[in-house]
Amino acid sequence: MGTIETRTAPTTTAAGGVGALLFVAIFLFFWITTTPYVDLTGDASVDPSAGNSNLVNQLVTLVLSAGLIGYGLSSPMRRTIMQPRALIVLLFAWFILVSALSAHPDIALKRIVLAILVCVNASIFLLLPQSDRHFGKLLGLATLIMLGFAYFGVIALPTRAIHQASEIREPMNAGFWRGQFPHKNVAAAVMVMAVFFGLFVHSAGQRLAGIAIIVLSVVFLLHTGGKTSTAALPGVLILAWIFERWKWTRALIGIGGIAVFNILAVGSAVFEPIRSLITAAGIDATFTNRTDIWRFAFSAIAQKPFTGYGFQSFWQTEELVYSGGKLETWAVAAYNGHNGYLDTLLTTGIPGLVLTLIWLLFLPLRDIGRADATSNNSALTRLFVRIWLYGIYTACVESMFFQSGSPLWFAFLFAVFGLRLQANANIVSPPSSQGKLTVAHA
Repeated sequence: MGTIETRTAPTTTAAGGVGALLFVAIFLFFWITTTPYVDLTGDASVDPSAGNSNLVNQLVTLVLSAGLIGYGLSSPMRRTIMQPRALIVLLFAWFILVSALSAHPDIALKRIVLAILVCVNASIFLLLPQSDRHFGKLLGLATLIMLGFAYFGVIALPTRAIHQASEIREPMNAGFWRGQFPHKNVAAAVMVMAVFFGLFVHSAGQRLAGIAIIVLSVVFLLHTGGKTSTAALPGVLILAWIFERWKWTRALIGIGGIAVFNILAVGSAVFEPIRSLITAAGIDATFTNRTDIWRFAFSAIAQKPFTGYGFQSFWQTEELVYSGGKLETWAVAAYNGHNGYLDTLLTTGIPGLVLTLIWLLFLPLRDIGRADATSNNSALTRLFVRIWLYGIYTACVESMFFQSGSPLWFAFLFAVFGLRLQANANIVSPPSSQGKLTVAHA
């Protein structure tokens, strides 16, 4: 931990307006995207990203990134951007190294550049509001706009916002709401996060807006058919309450829970005794048909445990077909490993997984403990903890880590950066046109 320095930060109307505009813009970019309401009866039925306009998306990404980086570098808190910087630089340096050695270095390196941009943007995102109360107002506004798009699609564009039986890939999802998102499960995860946002907005003084967000999000969530997310919402709220109330449970919940879940879930795909134990307990040992994917992933990891196959360069590549040539399994057609920890190990090797766990699991757990000793807004810390818990557990069944276009990944990232800010900096709401920011230099 470094020194603490107090600076006077100008909070003029112009600067506040630019920050607010960038905040809402980057939020809507991830939560609405440049191509909402994708038609899943065409090419997108095979690959939802096929309907995206890559050129428009890339241009918007570059423009928003330039604006955020420019704002961040002009901020008195610019030294907090991308912290812990040494660890993150080491992490991406390793990703670049293993990707350069992979069978598809061009694909991997492009994705690394995008992943770095998303991380930079997420680290600046929380510097845009002028105070925690301003953050609540902006978050409430942006979330209500997102929900407006979701419900508009269901009402006015039902064939584009509700899964249809005419969809080639998953006609069994017919009737489930997805809003502007490409899949019901994405919509369900977004609605869980929206409930977390609504709870914070309510605590930040925007009571009617908070209640509206919570109600609209829960109703939409129930219509998505996303069983995992629907069950996770009360589960995470209860875990977060226990986590906050009894500090001795934190390591058990944050580390022990993840370890046990992965041992039971992923372990059941490889070890027969674990699979028998899970089945005897009355639990679906296939974990919604993920077992074949995990078993196949383990066979590939055994061949390259240290370097992996390159950043996001295994699934849907020739390397996948080659590695699985001796296995007769539908898993060769999978789009990802449906487990963030497993996919990180598979594509970046053991060092990549270790560095990722330090950054996304162990350091946030430490930061939460340190945040308790500060005078920061406890409701803000609570919001970040809820998002963090939801993310680390969701990663046990979905490959959410480093998914650059995912709103869940972006929210998880700004929660991780937010926990570090809460642990290292006291942010005081400005009483007038100028306010003081106490900045922790890591």
